[in-house]
Amino acid sequence: MFYDLANLFARVLLWIVSRPKIVGLENVPQSGPLIVAANHINWLDPPVLGAYLPRRIRFMAKIELFQIPIVGWAVAGYEAFPVRRGERDRQAMQAAIEILREGSVLGMFPEGTRSKTATLQQGRAGAALLALRAGVPILPVGISGTQNVFRFPNILTRPSFQVNIGPVFNLSPVDTGSREDIYRAVDQLMLRIAALLPPEYRGVYSLAKDASKAS
Repeated sequence: MFYDLANLFARVLLWIVSRPKIVGLENVPQSGPLIVAANHINWLDPPVLGAYLPRRIRFMAKIELFQIPIVGWAVAGYEAFPVRRGERDRQAMQAAIEILREGSVLGMFPEGTRSKTATLQQGRAGAALLALRAGVPILPVGISGTQNVFRFPNILTRPSFQVNIGPVFNLSPVDTGSREDIYRAVDQLMLRIAALLPPEYRGVYSLAKDASKAS
């Protein structure tokens, strides 16, 4: 109930204060396990994905959020689950795998944290490792413009933001599981996300091709 009401509220509020544009909804599978992997430029990104994608998404959220009054209640009500950033959190990984085994959708931000410059940072291994271990497809998403929403004076002009949803894909199998193999898989994922972003958002993945040209 809370999840659905929160998403309805988010859609109404975002329509009032901004001009959202959502592209590629036809790429979202209607059923089956899935990892939604997106860049992260604003605290709004999880509710934006939850509000506009037609699947119920379970997000990982840093454990510190659950300890903040009211915020922690809202995050838990949104069905997020805690993860300890910067360390191997086996409990969070197991929770994520269970979500995927149930045929549900897991939302992740492969950079591991919000980008303060709104440009892509080096991807971390978590999302790629989960996709490989669980053998599930990834839905890449590129978010641009949310960093301007609720920021003065931008809010006076209803700033636009865009969510580009790419085709689902599976990571190439990893032969040895070495660090180099894992980070090749990470780069596969991050380049897919970069291809869905305007060039100025691509950061360390600036050599990515536009989504219309990506294979």
